[in-house]
Amino acid sequence: MIEFRNATVIYPGGLKALKNVSLTIEDGEFIVVVGLSGAGKSTMLRAINGLVPLAEGSVKVSGREVRGATPSDLREIRSDIGMIFQTFNLVNRSTVINNVLVGRLSMVPRWRSTFGLWPKADMETALQSLERVGIIDKAYERASNLSGGQQQRVGIARALAQEPELILADEPVASLDPVTSHMVMRDLQRINRELGITTLINLHFLDLARDYGKRLIGLRDGELVFDGDIANVDEDVFRGIYGRAITPEDLLETAGP
Repeated sequence: MIEFRNATVIYPGGLKALKNVSLTIEDGEFIVVVGLSGAGKSTMLRAINGLVPLAEGSVKVSGREVRGATPSDLREIRSDIGMIFQTFNLVNRSTVINNVLVGRLSMVPRWRSTFGLWPKADMETALQSLERVGIIDKAYERASNLSGGQQQRVGIARALAQEPELILADEPVASLDPVTSHMVMRDLQRINRELGITTLINLHFLDLARDYGKRLIGLRDGELVFDGDIANVDEDVFRGIYGRAITPEDLLETAGP
């Protein structure tokens, strides 16, 4: 599904945010990526859909090379990738259903989306996506009226409406309280199990990673330092990924507000 080979990202100024990363992710996997801020987690996700260009190496998605892809090829690759963001990225003044329909933009002529003349099949897909995350009753409310957890569920529904092969979630629970964080993680885990969508999630909280992850990828200073089954991970492994002892701020249940 995804293949990194010696992938390196260098930001302006010479910072190597990703250093010779090589790994393979199979169809249907549910993977949690952990590391300190600046370890390269977001960079790795953004390299998959071409939002961050590689300086060296290769990233392939379903056999298609991302590095050097033409704009049309890149659009095709991105059409199969649903993104979920920490900050939700919703249009707050618009309705929930309209936010979810954004996931269908690449499938309909522009005039239809401009005038809100969505085909019935697209409307049904959007409503089914909201039903899958348990907020179909909010479909015609303004997004600004929703709680943070509900807004993130709209973000998940928007990604689902795209009917993706792959979901990339960049710190999806970073701004949520513990109870809501677990709800969102359960949604993502269930979607992976029921629909078989390959899922990569960046997390800061190690207890969430342990509770929901199956395969764990650890990044430190842009380098891949761990890749294995979460069942084999203990505090010594986390200490090796973080380069220091685990603190209360690394755990959802004990982190400060």
